[in-house]
Amino acid sequence: MLYVYVLLSLKDHRLYTGLTTNLRKRIEDHRLGRTDSTVRRLPLRLIYYEAYLNKLDAIRREGFLKSGRGREVFKKQLENYLGEVAEWPKAAPC
Repeated sequence: MLYVYVLLSLKDHRLYTGLTTNLRKRIEDHRLGRTDSTVRRLPLRLIYYEAYLNKLDAIRREGFLKSGRGREVFKKQLENYLGEVAEWPKAAPC
C-alpha cells in the first residue's frame, strides 16, 4: 500500500505533499524534525491522505497534487477546513 499525504504547516500555513509506504512512520519523522524539507516549518498537521495499491497511480496523484492545478483543486476541496485552521484565504469562485 502506498499513501499520498498532505501536511499543513501551522507556522507558515503552507502545504507539503508527499508519498510513502509507511504513513505513521513518515508522519512521525516529519513531526520530530527528521525531514529536511519540513524541519523549518514545524509544527505540522496531517490534513489529508489517500491510499493506493498501484505505485504508478500514487506517483501520478502526488505529481498532480504538487502541480499548480492540483494545489488549486485541493485548496478548493478543503477551503472551509483550511479557512478555519490556518486562516487560509478563500478561493475565488469558479
